[in-house]
Amino acid sequence: MTSESGEPGLRERVKAPPSPELVEAYYAPAVTRALRWCFAADLQVHLAHGVMLAECGIVDAAKMKPILAAVRALREAGPGALAIDHTQEDLYSYVERHIVRTLGVDVGGRLHTGRSRNDLNVTVWRMALRDALIALLGDLGRLRATLLDRTAAYAGTVMPGYTHSQHAQPITLGYYLVAFADAVARDAARLTGALGRVDACPLGAGALATTAFPIDRRRTAALLGFPDLVEVAYDAVASRDDALETVSALAVLMTGLSRLATDLQAWNTAEYGFIELDDSHSSVSSIMPQKKNPQALEYAKAAAGQVTGALVAALSSAKNTAFGDVNDGVTSLNGPVLDAVDTTAKTIRLLDAVVAKLAVRPERMLQATEDGFGTATELADTIVRETGMSFRQAHAIVARVVRDALAAGKTAGRIGVADLDAAADAVVGRPLGLSAETVRTALDATANVAARTATGGPAPAEMARMLADRRTRLSADETATAAAAMRLKRAGETLEDAVDGLLNAE
Repeated sequence: MTSESGEPGLRERVKAPPSPELVEAYYAPAVTRALRWCFAADLQVHLAHGVMLAECGIVDAAKMKPILAAVRALREAGPGALAIDHTQEDLYSYVERHIVRTLGVDVGGRLHTGRSRNDLNVTVWRMALRDALIALLGDLGRLRATLLDRTAAYAGTVMPGYTHSQHAQPITLGYYLVAFADAVARDAARLTGALGRVDACPLGAGALATTAFPIDRRRTAALLGFPDLVEVAYDAVASRDDALETVSALAVLMTGLSRLATDLQAWNTAEYGFIELDDSHSSVSSIMPQKKNPQALEYAKAAAGQVTGALVAALSSAKNTAFGDVNDGVTSLNGPVLDAVDTTAKTIRLLDAVVAKLAVRPERMLQATEDGFGTATELADTIVRETGMSFRQAHAIVARVVRDALAAGKTAGRIGVADLDAAADAVVGRPLGLSAETVRTALDATANVAARTATGGPAPAEMARMLADRRTRLSADETATAAAAMRLKRAGETLEDAVDGLLNAE
């Protein structure tokens, strides 16, 4: 099929233009998404491929000059210079048509020598995903830094630790935050691993079996900032496990963030009163004037569900597809995966701001700790240490003390020697003989925290050690992310220098 302007198109094999239904369902959304995510990367690939063709003598350098100049001019003009009429299925087709219309088919038509849309498109989407992941890792590093800063600020702020939503043992808010910071650090490691597998170049694979032209795949990979190739051409155009791994890691990350948001939302209620969300992250009721709703936290939890949905969508698109270049298994998952990156990045930045501006109420946290029975474990341990009794016997004694205290309306702080001896008489037939000071210390929440000096515990010295270690690790991760970004920047500069060299050659 030849267009009205006389240039060849990509639909010569079929007689009819795409149906309105196909345009609405597939062409228009695909091109819109590619314009958003891939315009710059698409043109970068054209420049790199053009440089390589000229350097390898596959296309005469004199004919490559106007092509490279046209690609640069299009980059400067921006996406609006493309005549998007929804007759083409992808961004590449519009770019090629623009170049051919600008230079004529004899010159402009030479840029596609030795490549296919298959390898071009998967390269472009990998580049878009790579850029998005590097930016997201930067956002994640800033969230980790905020969590560690607040860990330091609240390392001594005693609060109840919970298991099964019940008082378990005293901890500190800083201890909770450093635990979550470690979870986020593992998320960063997963995403860094995914980035390493995204960061491999498929260009030069052609449709699936490379090309008989003497192309230099490693040259284009280097010009595009890729440290390595997806070497087997068939694998390069058929596999998108890079994208699937990425969205899987994102779903794990967002699941963790939703758990943080769930805790903060509970602690923000009047019933807990541990924290207060900043006004800037809250909304109001249209009818109830007293309401201050945790809008940011509710958004974060909903966003986590959306990213989980993106994972399911991507996996479902690829499932039961032929291992080759197919739209459903290779191309269609680009949308949900990049949307998931975007949603995750926004959520990370939002929760970073939320954590940074939280108002904390230490007095209420300490009071809740003292009112509960979280010190019961230490009381049992104290009995073991002081009397030589087995832990299971001590456990039974303390369980009876707690049961009787609850029945009498007592808090943990009101348990005394007489209560313990009565329970011991009932369980083992003799009193314990502990001193009042020993019992008081065992039931003191702050003393409980200070006693947890084992590796990974909330005691002050151990918290200081862990905090310093985590900051060192974060610094190393930030350096690695910055190095990846710098590598891409330098590759871009090398590419521009190579283009300049060809354009300025006599």
